Amino acid sequence: MSGLYDRLKKKEAKLAVIGLGYVGLPIALAFARKLKVVGFDINRKRVDMMRRGEDPSEELAAEAFHGADILFTADINDLKDVEFFIVAVPTPIDKQNIPDLAPLLGATRTVAQVLKKGDHVVYESTVYPGCTEEDCVPLLEQISGLKFVRDFKVGYSPERINPGDKNHTLENITKVTSGCDAESAETVAQVYELVVKAGVHRAPSIKVAEAAKIIENTQRDVNIALTNELSIIFNRMGINTYDVLEAAGTKWNFLKFKPGLVGGHCIGVDPYYLVYKAKQLGYHAQIIDSGRFVNDSMGGYVAKQTVKKIIAEGVNPADARVLVMGATFKEDVTDIRNSKVADVVKELKSFSVHVDVTDPHADSGQVKHEYGYELVQAADGPYDAVIVAVNHAAYADHDESWFKQHLKPKGILVDLKGTYRNQVNGLSYWSL
Repeated sequence: MSGLYDRLKKKEAKLAVIGLGYVGLPIALAFARKLKVVGFDINRKRVDMMRRGEDPSEELAAEAFHGADILFTADINDLKDVEFFIVAVPTPIDKQNIPDLAPLLGATRTVAQVLKKGDHVVYESTVYPGCTEEDCVPLLEQISGLKFVRDFKVGYSPERINPGDKNHTLENITKVTSGCDAESAETVAQVYELVVKAGVHRAPSIKVAEAAKIIENTQRDVNIALTNELSIIFNRMGINTYDVLEAAGTKWNFLKFKPGLVGGHCIGVDPYYLVYKAKQLGYHAQIIDSGRFVNDSMGGYVAKQTVKKIIAEGVNPADARVLVMGATFKEDVTDIRNSKVADVVKELKSFSVHVDVTDPHADSGQVKHEYGYELVQAADGPYDAVIVAVNHAAYADHDESWFKQHLKPKGILVDLKGTYRNQVNGLSYWSL
């Protein structure tokens, strides 16, 4: 048993989580029930909310903060006596789909300023294989003046938290851990075993752990892209994709992926990190790249199909009104980052369609800042089309009569997830 692990358990040493978003905050609170924790975030407004027991991401209830031995802070001085750091900041892409390491390197600089001999730094942010040791470690060495492995240890343990999912939580998802040497690998694994009931998988190296995480999301992305492409083909054939998937799904080894918009900060982003690294190594990742192209184009495809159907009913798009239901990147979350619903709205507006967007979870001000349009409080029909873009639980009780109330007599229900497939008969209906 390592000395650091022992001292953490006795609360003689502190653990810090850098970045308290939808990944970092649950980790910090889980550890704070066992250890002495510092929760650090550069956003003072968010820190103030957490001090009041409020989750800015609206994922955790107030009870999650009860009994937690944690100091929430935006002051780097509060990190000076920390010995075990966990970095859990976003790793986005820029407009050219190139990895944007600014948040990760910013967090690394913060840690480097307070790094001491014997400290451990564990990264959770999703990156391309090699990033931890090639991009972060040199910065830690340069700023701290310490030597990697000899003076401080580094590990990697990819986050697997699924926003909006109350079943697959930190405690009951197997955690992949790794370290820069045998000693640190064991220390990192032991520390995570304190809070992860499902146990940990000890990866043989940091690069393996990085690669494992990035292919989890890349695999899902490629499979959804295939299903989206099939949806485009089946639409031309005049058959419903969900009917086909239901039939094919009766075979024991058929993988049940569904078509849809692929956004957010994981599946819609992570494959680009692998494509970027592959390109650096002189290889063009064709399947991964093609999958990203298909999924990134689906918002525009949905909008074009909707406009086609509106025109087929004899309506000029410039005179048409469309209601888009849902603005977040997935169901039952508040997060709008990289939401592909914005692509649907943008494409509809390019045809001069009047678009109303509603969402029970999203913040209108954030949507306006991020995408340039505001949310409407309530549907104000009649509309030429209603697009159910995100299947929030709040929409589950909408039946055919609700849609009829909000649609014109020849209006179209566009149901991306096929939620209402067998529930509507007297409406013009289309799904992916």
